[in-house]
Amino acid sequence: MTVAILLPFLAGAVTMGFGLSGLAFLRLWARSRDRFFLAFAGAFWLLMLPALSYLLELPDEPNGLIYLFRVAAYVLIIVAVILKNRQRLGRLARGGQAQR
Repeated sequence: MTVAILLPFLAGAVTMGFGLSGLAFLRLWARSRDRFFLAFAGAFWLLMLPALSYLLELPDEPNGLIYLFRVAAYVLIIVAVILKNRQRLGRLARGGQAQR
């Protein structure tokens, strides 16, 4: 079996994994209304796009701008974590209990 036959299957599996992870975080957001989970859902859907581009036979990552979706996803995760930590630190500074 050649690698060329497996690449579309693996790209589909990665796309499905990122999509389902985004749905799981969206479900957590619907329960808690915490923007942290919404940011993670968006980040996983952004990570899904480069793998989906392979299935749609769009330009490769090094030659195209599809790489920027991955960068945007990582920036979104970093911003969400920083904002969540600032929120917890603000609650602690006011003398409140931090939620776990």
